[in-house]
Amino acid sequence: MTDALFDRADAPAEIRVFGIRHHGPGSARAVLQALAEFEPDTVLIEGPSDADPVLALAAADDMVPPVALLAYARDEPARAAFWPFAAFSPEWQALRWAYLHDADVRFCDLPAAMSLAAEREVGDRATDDLLGMLARAGGYADFEQWWDAVVEHGTAQAFDEITDAMRVLREDVGIDDHTARREAHMRQVLRATVKAGARAIAVVCGAMHAPALTGRLGPAAPDARLLKGIPKVKTTLTWVPWSHSRLSLSSGYGAGITSPGWYHHLFTQPADTTARWFTRVARILREEDLPVSSAHVIEATRLADTLAALRGRAAAGLDEVVEATRSVLCDGDDVLLDLVTRRLVVGEALGSVSEDTPTVPLDTDLQRNAKSLRLKRSAEAKNLDLDLRREIDVARSRLLHRLALLGIDWGTPTESEVRSTGTFRETWTLRWEPELSVAIVEASRWGTRFLVINQTYPAAPATVADRAARSGIALADLTELLERALLADLRTTITSLVTAIDAAAALDHDVLHLMSALPTLVRTVRYGDVRGTDLSSLEHVCDALLARVCAGLPAAVTGLDHDAADALRTAIDDVHLALALREDPTATGRWLDTLTSVSERDDVDGLLVGRTTRMLRDTGRLGEYEASVRVARALSVGSSAPVKARWIDGFLGGGGLLLVHDSALFDLVDEWISNLTDDDFVDVLPVLRRTFGSFAFGERRLLGQTVRGERTRRTEAPPAVDRGRIALTATASILGVSA
Repeated sequence: MTDALFDRADAPAEIRVFGIRHHGPGSARAVLQALAEFEPDTVLIEGPSDADPVLALAAADDMVPPVALLAYARDEPARAAFWPFAAFSPEWQALRWAYLHDADVRFCDLPAAMSLAAEREVGDRATDDLLGMLARAGGYADFEQWWDAVVEHGTAQAFDEITDAMRVLREDVGIDDHTARREAHMRQVLRATVKAGARAIAVVCGAMHAPALTGRLGPAAPDARLLKGIPKVKTTLTWVPWSHSRLSLSSGYGAGITSPGWYHHLFTQPADTTARWFTRVARILREEDLPVSSAHVIEATRLADTLAALRGRAAAGLDEVVEATRSVLCDGDDVLLDLVTRRLVVGEALGSVSEDTPTVPLDTDLQRNAKSLRLKRSAEAKNLDLDLRREIDVARSRLLHRLALLGIDWGTPTESEVRSTGTFRETWTLRWEPELSVAIVEASRWGTRFLVINQTYPAAPATVADRAARSGIALADLTELLERALLADLRTTITSLVTAIDAAAALDHDVLHLMSALPTLVRTVRYGDVRGTDLSSLEHVCDALLARVCAGLPAAVTGLDHDAADALRTAIDDVHLALALREDPTATGRWLDTLTSVSERDDVDGLLVGRTTRMLRDTGRLGEYEASVRVARALSVGSSAPVKARWIDGFLGGGGLLLVHDSALFDLVDEWISNLTDDDFVDVLPVLRRTFGSFAFGERRLLGQTVRGERTRRTEAPPAVDRGRIALTATASILGVSA
């Protein structure tokens, strides 16, 4: 802790600089103790100085860290920056102390308007680099280990010693121009604070900056020249919720830490820290139905304390706690240890901001709707199953789909854990990320509302209309946009989108593009039945697309290489499945007629011929006997082994039960594979592996049992003559005559 005197004609001001490490609980406790002893009338904190108008919100009772200051350019919201604060951040504790003790408090770093204009990452990554040098000098390979041992579990925070060490390091390493400008601005704020009449000033800043603010500040002219001409952008600042996981280094945060959950525990549980931690670990493991008793907690605490004593540490740190957790509570299982790390060491705590925090109207509307629909923001991923027959779930679905259209990915569609063959269920994975606050600001240019019953919805339809009007948008993208608009219940956009799709389809002559668009349109028609939307105008678009596909497909299958044939096979599968979903006999008949013409040709890739043959067999257009004849002909002498393998891949790919239950087909394929030469087998192996690898696990297991049973039958069965003799002997015995 360093005293500096700033000379004035009447009386000098006392300035004390507390160099800290961002998000360090030991630093936070030391700062609180130092502030209580010093009792300053003014507290200056490292942070964007143009955030002072929203600084008082930090004193609100409903402001719960972790939170962050958000600054974004008004004309370009995507250009944004965050200044995060956790409960254990020294800056946050200094801020709260100042308000509780009626001290004047403000930020002193470069304004966000300058930082955003410079497009530089905010924070003190360089501080960590310099402290990393101190860690290596102290014999620690990892900075976090050094900080945890020396500072978090040390006897006291030695501000003077750390400042002196940073001064020596700065002499050897130096600072860059951006850091020099930041420190020049801090000194200018400090001068202005003294000039305003402050008598006792506490400065809380990153340890790297402490040497630049201690001692005599010197003349102001050099700092003014350094700051002159720095570009600015018009910015808006506010508070947003933050999360522990976004404080971690793994999230990419420049001033991040490896264990925010552990640091929060250190700060909030100063007594019986280790035992209370293992109690939390035990609770997490019990939630996973693992047998963890109080004896495990006691033994883990003893082990951690013993390891700390052996290593000469005053108390168990993160290393000792992790080792004891792995050995005692997880039985050496690193998977369980990873669970504990994610849930506790890193943590998923999400903060909340005051209701008085300024925000864009779109965010206010989202919070109102989320509250009415009982959707709670959480940093932990949670599944939400929706039953679209319930009014509240339909409203939730509409809101989540509208958010997705606007690029606000609070929810992600996922596979439902509830078995259902209908279309009235949806499952979403909800997880709130702090960056979504920026996405909301960006989306606010489209409107101010999300969800209003029986009224227009300005925000989402505006972005849909903008996308649909873009030149060169692909047909498949238009159909996907229509499907998403329908799911979001944006009825006012349906007519214009259908018109755009009809026009795009008329101009697109690529059969693959048309086939890619058709399944989405069919799904859209189906969703109209579930959600009560009239989509009769879309049916003629489906019919027109199908007519063009059926007319162009026979020509499109000619002269394809393997990659193009593979892509076309996928498109054929998708169209076939979509038409089965539509259940229109006329459309299905037209499609099957087209597949029949493709399956009878000799100039088409075997993959496509085999696939169309299988489809015709499954739909009853091709009888069992005729299908077997075609398989036998495809595997007969006259074609190379790779050509035959492509045909089999098309015929069998994606469904292995046919081989299990059709013994004649099984025998044909089995005989062909068994008679392959060594060279042919090597050639066709990749295709066969892809074919059989596409079978479900249960199908592969049944197929393996069938193969083993057939081999056993062939090996153990007696010759035909012996079987006849056995039958005659048995018959003679029954009749009582001589064999």
